[in-house]
Amino acid sequence: MTDPHLHRRFPELAAHLPYLSLGEGPTPVRELALNAGLPVWCKDESGYGSGGWGGNKIRKLEWLLPEALRRGAHTILTVGGTGTNWGLAVARYGREYGIDTVLALVDQPTDDHVLAQLARLENSGAVLRFTRTKARTMLAAPWLMLRHARGAKPPYYLPVGGSSPIGALGYVEAAFELADQVAAGELPEPAHLVLPVGSGGTAAGLALGLKWAGLRTRVLGVVVNDSLPLDARRIAGLAERAGAVLVSRGLRVAPPVVGSDEVTMVRDWLGPGYGHPTPQAVRAAERAASVGLRLETVYTAKAFAAVPELIARGALGDGPVLFLNTYGPRADPPGIDPLATQG
Repeated sequence: MTDPHLHRRFPELAAHLPYLSLGEGPTPVRELALNAGLPVWCKDESGYGSGGWGGNKIRKLEWLLPEALRRGAHTILTVGGTGTNWGLAVARYGREYGIDTVLALVDQPTDDHVLAQLARLENSGAVLRFTRTKARTMLAAPWLMLRHARGAKPPYYLPVGGSSPIGALGYVEAAFELADQVAAGELPEPAHLVLPVGSGGTAAGLALGLKWAGLRTRVLGVVVNDSLPLDARRIAGLAERAGAVLVSRGLRVAPPVVGSDEVTMVRDWLGPGYGHPTPQAVRAAERAASVGLRLETVYTAKAFAAVPELIARGALGDGPVLFLNTYGPRADPPGIDPLATQG
């Protein structure tokens, strides 16, 4: 097992903050030929994850799955849209460690991507509960906890996207990794890091980790979810709670405090709401493909669409800009055609 940066830097955490290595880093960085007016680089998380899914969710699971095992949980209960990448990652990786998954699924606009992902969820072994709306999911939560308890042991509940204080530690790790890449001369220190924000854990972990690692890089999140409060105050608050978890697990130094004025959240590229593709996102996905990035229109293409427009507005200063690609699809197992299982 590869020791994480947090354990190497702060050995006192290792005994009380377990970790499972589920991917290989560092993930690559490269400059993109976008001719956008500033240098635009990409840290490509799509290859992270050695199992049935990849991307940013896997870094969160490296801390969340061992926490579930530490608590003696047999089941994880979590929430997502009907095309959830997060839910699929939990189901596939959890199964490897003997943990069952129950997914409460909220409706999102249906397209071929969502249909294929839903079929993958059906093939994953997860129990799917179609709660349809956020309100109905909240009302159903107590019943779901009771229904899926094992004896006296309730499921380990994880919020949408795994964006709990422990889940956010995955991107504290990634920030330390990025700082090592900057120090090694693999890329210049970014002035801004741009990423899609669907639940906030990745942005919060990065904001804490970048500051802790001594980088001046500012996190700019492109909000793609209209069902959660994802303003700068919420992101800073989650970063603070992630730091508090480390202190509660034995950290002997005070982690830095991220102020709400140190992160930026923008909603200009959200469109009609979560899961709704926009013309800008469709065009951005095509442009990304021309420079070797595979994006989707729910999260990553909306954030990618924002980059040249933010540069044109002067909102990203003098650069360089770093785009974080969080999308990590995997090939389906032999003999499985997701769309063929529909209907």
